[in-house]
Amino acid sequence: MSENPEASITQEQRQAYIDKYGLTPAEAGHEMLIQMIEDHFAEGLETEVEPFPETDREFGALLDQLRPLSADQLREKLVISGWLLQPYGEDQMRCQECMYYLVHKRWCDLPELDLPAKPEWWCRLWRI
Repeated sequence: MSENPEASITQEQRQAYIDKYGLTPAEAGHEMLIQMIEDHFAEGLETEVEPFPETDREFGALLDQLRPLSADQLREKLVISGWLLQPYGEDQMRCQECMYYLVHKRWCDLPELDLPAKPEWWCRLWRI
């Protein structure tokens, strides 16, 4: 785990993941991470979909918030990135059209996120 205390989960959060899944997000594989993400939303998770970063500076500021987070800080990554389990906006943007989405792996390759994603999902770090 990271040396930065702000870049880790509490022992209580860690234990909650272990009690529910038998492991933490950092230890989870693709399918388990998908399940964890879907479960967070089923439990009522609300993310920060606005404001959408219109400039490179705004985009970079979001990356700066995500960069220090550990792989175990799944919930925080989802909130900051504005993750949604459905297309977003009037153009119905979705992961499948994002430049960071690896179609065959069903994965977001943005290093600050580095998470599995379904094609119809979306986050505010979406880029073409």
